[in-house]
Amino acid sequence: VNDFALVKARMPLLTLWMLGMLAGAFIGLGAMLFALVASDASLGFATKRLLGGVAFSLGLILVTVAGAELFTGNNLLAMAWASGRVSAAQVLRNWLVVGLANFAGAAGLAVLVWLSGHTSLNDGAVGRAVIAIANSKVQLSLGEAFFRGVLCNVLVCMAVWMALAGRSVTDKVLVLVPPITAFVAAGFEHSIANLYYFPLAMLLGAPLQAVDWVRNLVPVVVGNVVGGSVLVALVY
Repeated sequence: VNDFALVKARMPLLTLWMLGMLAGAFIGLGAMLFALVASDASLGFATKRLLGGVAFSLGLILVTVAGAELFTGNNLLAMAWASGRVSAAQVLRNWLVVGLANFAGAAGLAVLVWLSGHTSLNDGAVGRAVIAIANSKVQLSLGEAFFRGVLCNVLVCMAVWMALAGRSVTDKVLVLVPPITAFVAAGFEHSIANLYYFPLAMLLGAPLQAVDWVRNLVPVVVGNVVGGSVLVALVY
């Protein structure tokens, strides 16, 4: 993982930004599919959550196999920092640039999805599902948002960690799907997925305010960092 981290920490700014935008869009594609599954009222609760989690796995598969820079997965850089291979400044540079680029990619995809009319599918149920998902996120307490962020990124970083051991695309996909399905099905909070849902919900007419974004994203981002950097990277 140290070689993996060194490449990320030393990546040129433009490359880092472009790959970060791709990752944000990839996670948005997974979130888009989750909302599609969530819009099907004929499915039972557990079935809907599990199928939605499998669908969301597309995002991490695209990030890992096609290659992109994702803030939550890059919390593993704390492992290289702890072993003295990269500096704190390099880690923070990566997280800041990648996080902002992820937002640009996720929000950009949200605009494209809105313009495409995708949310009108199933007699508008897909759009209503997006709004319901966004509303449920902003109604979480700070503690709930934080701990759901922690648990989410424990599973995301374990997925990325295991995928590094894969020798083929098949290996990587097989180890990515179960933990990603688990975090989505359990309702945990992924900061970059939220950066797809919030803009799209607003475009669809949801009365979200900037304060709603901040109230959700601050504890979720902090939770993601704790889950990925402390409970996975520093422990290993």
